[in-house]
Amino acid sequence: MDVKIFLAGSFIGTEQKVVVVNPFDGSIAGTTYLAGDAEFEKAVEAALSAREPLRQMPAYSRYEALMKIRQGLIDQREAFALTIVRESAKPLRYALAEVDRSIQTFTVAAEETKRLPREYLALDWTAAGQGREGRVKYFPIGVVAGISPFNFPLNLAVHKIAPALAAGCPIILKPSTSTPLSTLKLAGLIAETKFPAGAVSILPMSRTTGNKLVTDSRISLLSFTGSPEVGWAMKAAAGKKKTLLELGGNAGVIVTPTSDVELAVKRCLTGAFSYSGQVCIHTQRIYVHQSVFRQFSELFSEGVARLKHGNPELPETEISVMIDQENAIRVEKWISEAVEDGAHLVCGGKRQGKYIEPTVLTGTTANMRVCSDEVFGPVVTLEPYDSFNEAVSLLNQSRFGLQAGVFTDSLNEMESAFEQLQVGGVIINDVPTFRVDHMPYGGIKDSGLGREGVKYAIMEMMEPRILVR
Repeated sequence: MDVKIFLAGSFIGTEQKVVVVNPFDGSIAGTTYLAGDAEFEKAVEAALSAREPLRQMPAYSRYEALMKIRQGLIDQREAFALTIVRESAKPLRYALAEVDRSIQTFTVAAEETKRLPREYLALDWTAAGQGREGRVKYFPIGVVAGISPFNFPLNLAVHKIAPALAAGCPIILKPSTSTPLSTLKLAGLIAETKFPAGAVSILPMSRTTGNKLVTDSRISLLSFTGSPEVGWAMKAAAGKKKTLLELGGNAGVIVTPTSDVELAVKRCLTGAFSYSGQVCIHTQRIYVHQSVFRQFSELFSEGVARLKHGNPELPETEISVMIDQENAIRVEKWISEAVEDGAHLVCGGKRQGKYIEPTVLTGTTANMRVCSDEVFGPVVTLEPYDSFNEAVSLLNQSRFGLQAGVFTDSLNEMESAFEQLQVGGVIINDVPTFRVDHMPYGGIKDSGLGREGVKYAIMEMMEPRILVR
């Protein structure tokens, strides 16, 4: 199928064509186009023109428009999921879950239009404020630039589009050129709403043109999801614009002796290997108390052996290929490096084209790249620990800090983890891969800056102004 790009309410083609290839079998998933400098300029001008009409849209109109998009996703759920499968090789079960999450994201955004923040302040806390009061209102920050990655091509784009529209901000979104089709399909639903024509543009672009989203001073906020190296470079180049960065990590899990080990194994299998580990909160490092380490290891290895690999369009498939050969080769290299440096390969480790076997390593050290960096592949390190404080220390030995999972039945350990783990979120009795779309989501250290999660993204996209009288 040939899919036009979405420029300020219109679907257009350009002279630069993009062929989107299914990573699983090399077939053509579809074709689309690259926006150039001229299309970028039209999108910015249209967004600037849409600022005031979008800001003045009453809450009920924004609510109805967002809910109409939601209903369109519900009506076309399977079609959207198949598009995701074919452009990304994401197994169907996970693609359907991504569409469901996108539906929820638009639902929450619609509801949040009814409660955009306002505050009343008493100012007579000092003599100077006697007889005065303050009213704080939050205003849309302006044009938003969104840059979304390949791994959740629909929902991570929606996490930028839906809050922007709820807040009253026009948005220009650059999807990954590897997986632009589902987001452009979403544009068909947006086009049917009453949002102003310039409120949304979805433009696949080259890196050179896309960098204008970072440097153009007419854009007020940049929201980027991707690698730390690219994200921090964008922040440095962004000038005065506000920057939100969601940069991933090497998320850790602690399994304590009081936990339900079988539950921990089941959840860690999903956290580690769903979508071949190409998830920013992929369960990468697992620390298990020595008293249950053998039990966990045996059950985990048995679970890995049962994972079903194959065609991502089949409902039973649990693990498929990686997004491209380059990344598969990189992951294979990191595994080999760890083994050469003394790590023990429990299972997996082999590559066949773009497919990497689900891999478990033990005997690793903190300086190995499978521990210190973001693997973004189906690789897990499994290590024993003696005390809970030791486990916390091991998990914190990372330049990342996105989310962590702790399996425990101890309230003291739960509170200790919450107080001591250097992350943006602590998930109890589940993996760090857990996310629902209205919770605050983001990290510290090299994992990013600011928070997503619809309400929290809306807050980032608005600015307070006080009226004193």
